[in-house]
Formats: sequence, structure tokens, C-alpha cells
Amino acid sequence: MEREYRNPFPTVDIIIEIDGGVVLVKRKNPPHGWALPGGFVDYGESLEDAAIREAREETGLEIELIRQFHTYSAPGRDPRFHTITTVYIARAEGTPRAGDDAGEVGVFTRDTLPEDIVFDHRDILEDYFTNRY
Repeated sequence: MEREYRNPFPTVDIIIEIDGGVVLVKRKNPPHGWALPGGFVDYGESLEDAAIREAREETGLEIELIRQFHTYSAPGRDPRFHTITTVYIARAEGTPRAGDDAGEVGVFTRDTLPEDIVFDHRDILEDYFTNRY
């Protein structure tokens, strides 16, 4: 009897520091709401290259990766399927603009975060703002 193996999908998310805040994108596709820029890692692509690519596609920004922040792997973190994300902290200059599957883009501080943040991104941001990792 052959056994079927299923693995979580690897993803990256990027906390982009700019103008005293962090960049969030409003998703065009479900689940709708605000999210950190990020997405799936392509086959043959490093996590770092995926983070740079996703940031450029969703925000138009060229980023400088500062460091790997933390990995989040709770099976229910994405309602569509099981993902494991590696989160990076990055810096950028310029004006973010919505691209790819981002309907809007904004820069937020801890005190101005929008209500409708999707996935576990509010928890990730709370960890970031409290220097948890």
C-alpha cells in the first residue's frame, strides 16, 4: 500500500520598514484584508530571493534585507492550506505602489494598523513591535 505524503507550502513575508512605519498591502484575492507583502517560494528559488521578488511585485519597492525575523508554522495560519512562512525584516526607500495581487498599499505604525489584517499577520506584527524575536 503506497502512502501519500503531503507537505506544507513554503512562503515568505516581509516586514518592510519605511518612513517610520511598515508596509502592508490590501489583498485583491481571498482572503481579503491587509497583509504583509509576501507569497510562495518558487521551485529553485531561495527564501531571500523570494522575499525580494515578492516585495518588488507587490509594492514596487527595491528592498534591502536586514535579517531573518522568525518562522511561523501553525497549521491554521492560512485558511486555504498549511503554509510555513519565514519572515524577513527589510528596509526600503521611495514610495510603495500596489502591484501584482495587491489592491492597495499603505504604511502603518503600531498605533495605526488597520482592523482587517489577514492570516496571522497581526500576531507577526505584534511580535515585531514588541521585539519578541
